[in-house]
Amino acid sequence: MRLTAQEEYGVRCLLQVARRAPAGGEHVLALREIAEAEGLSVEYAAKLLRILRQGELVESERGASGGYRLARAADSISLAQVMHTLDTPLYGADFCSEHAGQHAQCVHQGGCALRPVWQAVDQAVTTVLAGLTLWSLLEGEPSLLSSRSS
Repeated sequence: MRLTAQEEYGVRCLLQVARRAPAGGEHVLALREIAEAEGLSVEYAAKLLRILRQGELVESERGASGGYRLARAADSISLAQVMHTLDTPLYGADFCSEHAGQHAQCVHQGGCALRPVWQAVDQAVTTVLAGLTLWSLLEGEPSLLSSRSS
């Protein structure tokens, strides 16, 4: 599994907003500030923030002093919600049709040994991401790997 650039940079932009323009505050973070903080073009940051706004994770204010703030508290936004907003699920309903090979329909519709594996991986990833919030990332929650090995 790999993160897409859109997912990686989208989460990073959202964390910039969460740090500096939390929900309910009057302060907004300018698009240019977000782009500069993450080393992105203003155009690419605008695309990411438009997706996050459409997903109701950020709010925007127009005008010369406009910008972005979180749409709700950082502890109520899970990483699963963010990833779902930024991209398609790891194993979506159309996965098999997209990977059908030369045929229009998968030749393993009746007895696929891999489908349950990908569904289980998708569920495991979603479960981990659902347990992480923007707040936990901002607070520097201990690594999941180190907490599981104890």
